[in-house]
Amino acid sequence: MCLAVPAKVNKINKNTAEIESFGVKKEVDITLIPAVKINDYVIVHAGFAIQIVDKEDALITQGYFKDYFNE
Repeated sequence: MCLAVPAKVNKINKNTAEIESFGVKKEVDITLIPAVKINDYVIVHAGFAIQIVDKEDALITQGYFKDYFNE
């Protein structure tokens, strides 16, 4: 099973970005979505940002993860 997690882009440096999701910060490759900007929300899978997503949708999805893991 594969999971893709929504995350907020905090910093960008060439083809990498610092993202944050659930309080965890990580560097990911943004080559697949060169139009990404700081404060965008992206879907991250296997170290790659694969899609820009709406902030509201990202926060809703993060809420589902939180609900699932807190039960």
